[in-house]
Amino acid sequence: MRKPKSPDQIVREIVARDHRYALDAYQFVMEALERTYRIVGKKRHVTGQELLEGARRWAVERYGPMARTVLAHWGVNCCEDLGEVVFNLVESGVLNKSERDSRDDFKCGFDFKEAFDSVD
Repeated sequence: MRKPKSPDQIVREIVARDHRYALDAYQFVMEALERTYRIVGKKRHVTGQELLEGARRWAVERYGPMARTVLAHWGVNCCEDLGEVVFNLVESGVLNKSERDSRDDFKCGFDFKEAFDSVD
């Protein structure tokens, strides 16, 4: 019987076939999701908008004024890119989604320039 793949193995496979985003982008999204769960409570589903806000806060906290540069280095230049990373994880079985979740949830996010360029 074959041993199931770990989430790390699955993410490495995603990165190997979808070169748009670096491995670090996936790790960042997972960290942002974990932090967002702590804020909203682990027992309920996190929406795309909540995850975007959590990712924005985590990027500012972790990278400060370099947040936009770091994310861009990983291929993440807008909220839609974060959504693509999330849905790559969903489609590979690493994350779950509800019936209401879609990539469109990440289209109405924040402007990266406004969110990150004013950080001190």
